[in-house]
Amino acid sequence: MNPFRYVSLIPALGITLAMTLTMTLLWGCGYPPGKPRKGSETLAPNQIVEFGTLYAENCSACHGAEGRGGAAIGLADPLYLSIVSEATMRKVIATGVRGTSMPAFAQSAGGMLTDEQIDVISSGIRSRWGQEGILGDPPPYFAKSMGNVQRGKVAYETFCESCHGPQGAGGPKGSSITNKSFLALVSDQGLRTVVIVGRPELGAPDWRENVPGKPMSDQEITDVVAWLVSHRNQNPEQPDFITKNEPQ
Repeated sequence: MNPFRYVSLIPALGITLAMTLTMTLLWGCGYPPGKPRKGSETLAPNQIVEFGTLYAENCSACHGAEGRGGAAIGLADPLYLSIVSEATMRKVIATGVRGTSMPAFAQSAGGMLTDEQIDVISSGIRSRWGQEGILGDPPPYFAKSMGNVQRGKVAYETFCESCHGPQGAGGPKGSSITNKSFLALVSDQGLRTVVIVGRPELGAPDWRENVPGKPMSDQEITDVVAWLVSHRNQNPEQPDFITKNEPQ
């Protein structure tokens, strides 16, 4: 065994250690031990103000990835965005819709989002998915008059029955829309919104396309909603938590 063989390795090992130490010191220059590097910190939930992250974490489960729709209406629908105001949309996000699956997101209403985060979501939805001037004169978002159930039955048979079947019990192209469980989870305004804008992701037409060349009038829309609401559970032993004029 040659003892000098191991002795000769000592200088090389010393050089390697010295170079490693030098590189470590240079790499960490300006960052005291234990201090995170710039940009490496994890943001607290209330500090996130990037639209994509906020939408994905708070909205996409119901409204679909990229606003394409899911359990709830698609938000990436220029037609919907043309009839609902930003103030109304912000209110819905902040305070939710009582009696439905839409929760309140504002901290002031028991949610987790700050006012700034709600502003980012509301303005981001409109700036990304809205289109100016898409419609000339659409029906108003809110009803301007009382609906009539009997007229609504006639309007339903004219515009809706071919898809949703007699009495709204379901048909070849649409599900039941007089189901009491369904009606217990949607507000009057939610029904009106869907009648106007449809559910394009499900193949449901908007108010202009139910009967070719015969768009529904504002009053017919209001009356159909009244007819649908008349099928909601009216049992006084089971309180109705729906607020009739909640936006959605």
